[in-house]
Amino acid sequence: MFEWSYLWAKEPPIPPHALMAIGALFLGAVQFALPKGNVLHRLTGYVWVALMAGTALTAVFIHEIRVWGNYSPIHLLIPVTLVSLYLAIKAARQGDIRRHQTIMMSLFALALVVTGLFTLLPGRAMNAVLFGAP
Repeated sequence: MFEWSYLWAKEPPIPPHALMAIGALFLGAVQFALPKGNVLHRLTGYVWVALMAGTALTAVFIHEIRVWGNYSPIHLLIPVTLVSLYLAIKAARQGDIRRHQTIMMSLFALALVVTGLFTLLPGRAMNAVLFGAP
């Protein structure tokens, strides 16, 4: 079973960052299964965008891995995520659904799935949550 105490023991903003990322991961998976273009899709999408933006913004304050001062290569994903969210919403509003889908699916894969796999490395909070004490 999950050992959430390892996550709660981390300094802010790691717990809310992780919870928003987990929420976006699950909601994104649900969004893929839902019918597209209706009110539910749009509402779910806006919640997903808010979770992704919150995840990106809280990442600015996480400095566990330091390569360039307080920052690491993963921090480069912050502006990419925020700009991509904007461009995806803009594309949908302009009726460019293919571009919207491409951006959103790329964000899901890169910013949640691939990046999320790095949180499972030994010594990271989600590794401890899923697999027990380090």
